[in-house]
Amino acid sequence: MDTPKENFSEWYNSIIKDARLCDLRYNLKGFVVIEPNAADVMGRMYRIYEDALELRGHRKAYFPSLIHEKNLETEKEHVEGFAPEVFWVTEAGKNKLEERMLMRPTSETAIYPMYALWINGKSDLPLKIYQSCQVWRYETKATKPFIRTREFHWIEAHDVFATEAEALAQIDEDMQMAEDIIHDSFGIPFIFFKRPQWDKFAGAVDTFAADTLLPDGKTLQLPSTHNLGTNFAKSFGIKYMDDDGQEKYAHQTTYGPCISRIFAALIAIHGDSKGLILPFHLANVQVAIIPIIRKGNEEKILPFARELEATLSKSFRTKLDDSDNTPGFKYNYWELNGCPVRIEVGERDIDSGRAMVARRDTGEKSQVPFEELPAYIEELGKQINDSLIRKADSDFAALQKSADTLEELKSALDSGGGFVKVPFCSDKMEAEACAEKAKDYCSANIRGSKHEGEEKPEGKKCIGCGKEATIYLYAARQY
Repeated sequence: MDTPKENFSEWYNSIIKDARLCDLRYNLKGFVVIEPNAADVMGRMYRIYEDALELRGHRKAYFPSLIHEKNLETEKEHVEGFAPEVFWVTEAGKNKLEERMLMRPTSETAIYPMYALWINGKSDLPLKIYQSCQVWRYETKATKPFIRTREFHWIEAHDVFATEAEALAQIDEDMQMAEDIIHDSFGIPFIFFKRPQWDKFAGAVDTFAADTLLPDGKTLQLPSTHNLGTNFAKSFGIKYMDDDGQEKYAHQTTYGPCISRIFAALIAIHGDSKGLILPFHLANVQVAIIPIIRKGNEEKILPFARELEATLSKSFRTKLDDSDNTPGFKYNYWELNGCPVRIEVGERDIDSGRAMVARRDTGEKSQVPFEELPAYIEELGKQINDSLIRKADSDFAALQKSADTLEELKSALDSGGGFVKVPFCSDKMEAEACAEKAKDYCSANIRGSKHEGEEKPEGKKCIGCGKEATIYLYAARQY
């Protein structure tokens, strides 16, 4: 198997198939079957994110998958942004529907009519609700499992506040949540960009999106958080009675961590030529026990290995591989599937009272007394997670570049991709033509400016129009 950096596309396709992450043979383009090996990991990712949301005051709900056409049309920018991607429902049974419905591409237009009914006074605010669900978008670009599909799995949080200040504070909280979970827990580095006005979420005031880089240097968007201002509140009539007895429109935000895309980044960024490498707390099997059996020693090895499995299973997801396969085959199998810790148990190990422990990320081996294994593995899991973060951060930092002209931008992207900082005239709508020049010349997409801001360019010209540059934006090739 290639390494991810040598030939990412082939490596990714191989790992998807060989590690049984999803089956591509479903007979609808852009739709895949997510297999248990992936679904179990994604389930843990969901729980971590859901716990974080609930810790911050969100509550879970479930809204219908079908949306009435008139709901979508209520917010003008929103319908213009999403109508080309909609899956329409026009028939039910043998009957043609008088009014069309659509499968939700996102849920603002399903949720906000209900918010208008639920919110009356200031005491009803803030309202912070999320749902974990699937959404459907008619992708016309090339699809790729988990990365770009027509059905994807995500969490969407929809929050309502009395004031703009509260809404902006929620945006900050969303971004910090992404840092705490996606980087510090999953080990995926990213940059939060403020999207330019021509690329913001349809109907939003501002969009902030976390972009990571895959091993081929292309960018993948992870969660995004949007300041909706009062735009949707005015369209859907989401008002509250203030303390002074005046009706006011509410301020809203929406936050969308796409778990299936984050999973794609997880396997792509940490994997190697042997297969998956997973953070210890996300792995389906955290500890694999490999008995080293020779003819005649089965009765000594297997009962001991089963007792060890029972002991370690109290603390870790542990699997004794007592199949008839050779030890070498078993090593390869568990490495392919990303098991973080492997324990080899043979006759000499039992006689010495020490197990041979191998870690998946570095391949290092250590001899550890059997009675010390639980504490050792606990600490080793933390070390593995820390090591994955350091390596991912280092690789990510190596893909940060800069360019002052379209020619330099193209050269930077052709030589490994990454994020390229470029001088730009503006991030307002009038600069979209300059972004189109970059796209046409370099196949580059302008991702936006760093949300925390940075110094303004001095003596630089916009790479698109040649006018004086007022802002640094970042370009990349994207999935």
